[in-house]
Amino acid sequence: MATPPPFDFRGYRVLVAGGSRGIGRSMALAFAQAGAAVSICARGEAALEDARQAVAAFGGATHVQRCDLADASAIGGYIAAAAAALGGIDVLINNASGYGFGDDDEAWLADFNVDLMAAVRASRAALPHLAGSTRACILHTSSIAALRPRPGGPSYAAMKAALSHYTLSQALALAPQRIRVNAIAPGSIEFADGLWDRCRQEDPQRYAAVLAKIPFGRYGTPEEVAHAALFLASPWAGWITGQTLVVDGGQMLHG
Repeated sequence: MATPPPFDFRGYRVLVAGGSRGIGRSMALAFAQAGAAVSICARGEAALEDARQAVAAFGGATHVQRCDLADASAIGGYIAAAAAALGGIDVLINNASGYGFGDDDEAWLADFNVDLMAAVRASRAALPHLAGSTRACILHTSSIAALRPRPGGPSYAAMKAALSHYTLSQALALAPQRIRVNAIAPGSIEFADGLWDRCRQEDPQRYAAVLAKIPFGRYGTPEEVAHAALFLASPWAGWITGQTLVVDGGQMLHG
């Protein structure tokens, strides 16, 4: 991030599940730059190490661990190790996606296990640690795909819709413990070797068609989603829970 963040997260312990690339990496960097101790997990070791170095450059405590978030047995171990390394958990961010855009069983199960159940399992494992924090919150990365019917990627859209609804139920259930729960629904976000970067190179016609539907006239950046995460995790959002914040440059205005 080029400019200093407007929020002070010194003393916060932040976990980003799915934090080695794209939106998750930008979230981890944003919180680290704002002073937080940060833990990230992901499957790919090379991208994870690159993210670790970038986060560590801000000087705060950093913890990384390889974890396949589709593996139910691995999630609890990661959460426990991160909490031990950072001395607790204040913010849990569930950012991973299975990116199953097909309509076969494999696509549905990939999105069910990662987009939905990884968030459920990580939340469950983190809850005892969050309960000990006076500034606890959970953030889920949903998508604008959850908000409208679409002809392609039904499994991805359906699981993101389920995640947005889980945000509502979870926020209500955890409110008595003063744990806030919100989600962010990004629009089309472009970053190196991401979905829309590859689309630009491999299917420029589709890339241009989607771009034409974004009123701001450009694709979003991971940093812009990270800015929303900083706000929602900060005391300035202390009376906000159970919400899904759309970050899309007006893309949803076209339906």
